[in-house]
Order: sequence, then structure tokens, then C-alpha cells
Amino acid sequence: MPRNSRNNSGARVSVINVNCGAAEEKENQKSYIECMPPEIMLHIFGWLDPQSLCTATMVCKRWNDIVKENESLWKQHCEAMKDVCQKEVDADIQNDYSWKATLWRNYRKHQVKRAWLSGRYSNIDSPSGLPGQSMCPMDAETWGEILEVELKRKNYKQPVNLRV
Repeated sequence: MPRNSRNNSGARVSVINVNCGAAEEKENQKSYIECMPPEIMLHIFGWLDPQSLCTATMVCKRWNDIVKENESLWKQHCEAMKDVCQKEVDADIQNDYSWKATLWRNYRKHQVKRAWLSGRYSNIDSPSGLPGQSMCPMDAETWGEILEVELKRKNYKQPVNLRV
């Protein structure tokens, strides 16, 4: 609310309390979010990437419950990972892991494997050139797939074994 006061020169000025109404506005926003139907929230959550989805679960109990109760949110991300990690996703689902557990078991591996297969690390000459935070443990079969792609990419030819 404006109130009148005098400044040093004696003129009247209006002072507006900037904080006035902020609590009301915050309460209206809270009410709006709380009143939103779960179906709409689920649709919105469907647009989030896995990291943002996890962040959304930390906003409030309601969001956490909506995300936890809907395996479809996690399934779509697992389906997207199948382009690189088909066997891992299929094996986890066969072993009765939830879609959420499957995603978290394979997400980092998917990112690293996709980066290797796309050629991101093709021009690195030594292990010191690899970004440590981007790596994760992978099995021999996965490394075999990556090596096979790298060899095709470089048109690698076996060196001739010359015996002297």
C-alpha cells in the first residue's frame, strides 16, 4: 500500500511496500499448482528429460508421488535408449526391473556409449585425453561394439606382419 512520507527536501513522496502482495501471489501460485489435475501434470512431466524429471520429484510430495506412480514416464526414456543399449534394456525388463530402475541402471552407460559411437572420442590419442567425468564402467561386449565402429570409421587395415 502506498503511504506518504517526506524526503529530505520536504516534498511528499509515495512509498510503495514492494513486498506487499508477494505472499498473496505466492499463495495463488501454490493453489494453482495444487489444483492442477494429475493428468495435465503427467503430460507436462512427459516432456522432461531424466535429470529434470528427478529434479521435479524433489519439488514437493505431490510431484514426487505423480512421477513415482507413473512408469510410463520412465518407459519412454528407456525406449529412447534402445537405439544404443537394446540388450541392456531388454535384459533388465526380462529380469523384472521397473522402467525407472532400468533407466537408472543404464542411463550413464547409454550416454557414454552414444558419445563413443558418434565419434566424439575418435581423435583421442591417449587415455589422458579422455574426460574422466564422462566415462563409466562398461563390459567387454560393449567395448567390442565400440572398437568395431572405430575400426570401420578409420578404415583400419591390419598391419602386415613382416618377419625378418
